[in-house]
Amino acid sequence: MDDMKPNVLFLCTHNSARSVLAEGLLRDMAGDRVNVFSAGVEPGRTNPLAVAALAEVGIDASSAVSEGVTDYIENGMVVHHLVIVCDGAAGRCPTSWPTMIEKHVWAFEDPSRVEGSEEERLAAFRATRELIKAKLEAELELLTSMPGGG
Repeated sequence: MDDMKPNVLFLCTHNSARSVLAEGLLRDMAGDRVNVFSAGVEPGRTNPLAVAALAEVGIDASSAVSEGVTDYIENGMVVHHLVIVCDGAAGRCPTSWPTMIEKHVWAFEDPSRVEGSEEERLAAFRATRELIKAKLEAELELLTSMPGGG
């Protein structure tokens, strides 16, 4: 991890879909300008449809592993930008901890809750991917900078 770059942590309930999509997209969009991570309040298992939706746009998330937010807190990692991507985590995640600098809440619908055929479920992941991508494009300058202009 490069200490001269901002650390961006995407947080969701299970770290299985929205936070995985956001992490993969920001890594791709920002390149080496940021250190990007994702975690869950109750880590689960990476949803294969999130991996498939990213693969469709040339992003390899096949090695994504669901991690818990407590690991980052206990390790004292400085989080310059905490981005909560779901309502479930927003109500249950730490509102602050000693190393968090900025908190952003971007609630997206959970594509994992969509029922139907595999194609219908994948379509939900594609739609969520595009919503997250649009939000990241709008906030890219913010997320790639150090809070406070540092």
